[in-house]
Amino acid sequence: MRLQKDLVVLDLETTGTWIEKDRIIEIGLVKISPSGGKVTYVRRVNPGIPIPAIVTRLTGISDKDVQDAPPFRRIASEVVEFLEGADLGGFNIERFDLPLLERELYEAGLRFEWRGRQIYDAQKIYHLHEKRDLTAAYRFYCAKDLTQAHTALADAEATYDILEAQLAKYCPETDVIEGLADFEYDTSLDFYDEERRFRWWNGELYFMFGKYARKHNLREVVSKDAAYLKWMLEGDFSPKVKDLVRAALEGQLPKAPVHDPHPAKK
Repeated sequence: MRLQKDLVVLDLETTGTWIEKDRIIEIGLVKISPSGGKVTYVRRVNPGIPIPAIVTRLTGISDKDVQDAPPFRRIASEVVEFLEGADLGGFNIERFDLPLLERELYEAGLRFEWRGRQIYDAQKIYHLHEKRDLTAAYRFYCAKDLTQAHTALADAEATYDILEAQLAKYCPETDVIEGLADFEYDTSLDFYDEERRFRWWNGELYFMFGKYARKHNLREVVSKDAAYLKWMLEGDFSPKVKDLVRAALEGQLPKAPVHDPHPAKK
């Protein structure tokens, strides 16, 4: 690969997928220079909040692994210095890694201007050039061509064949389809409702819209701005959200579900 300037390829492991609240638990950087030299930087980070069990399963990083690691603010200047003046590369970094890193650096008192740099996002290039439809999955897992694609029965049968192949590939020790559920990291479980108006965090429901978005939870708004909640009852919201608001105004707040990725500290 020929480069005109330094390229830093980066990846973050984090406590979750909420850019405005989740924290870095590991950062890995690889800098390649036009001369062909390569320098790496990797640090574990103590996020200051519990690492959800599902993240530990995905990354292998537990609370114990980072208990003696520095908080991000202590390594922030090192990260900025490593990234200085370089083009940036990664996988899905424009939508996730870079915005989250920008927020972490801002909270550490540093600015990270990445939007004016050249970004090479491998995921965007991959999705642009490679199909990700049922036909492609059938060819990948079953080594067959789906000749009757977009007919309901053929698509259903092909999907069943894919699930069988995935079970054999990823769960060879068992023939139980529930084993595939272990691969699910469904961010929709973070949300209270299908419209994603409210999101669980640390045992509380946070607003994801309006003037309280991403900063205030339902318990706080009940106490300080009940009028806003009464307005919601007349607004264009789903029945589930209105039932939630109505109960909250009556002093009944829901308990965090067992899948809350950030359960409240005991």
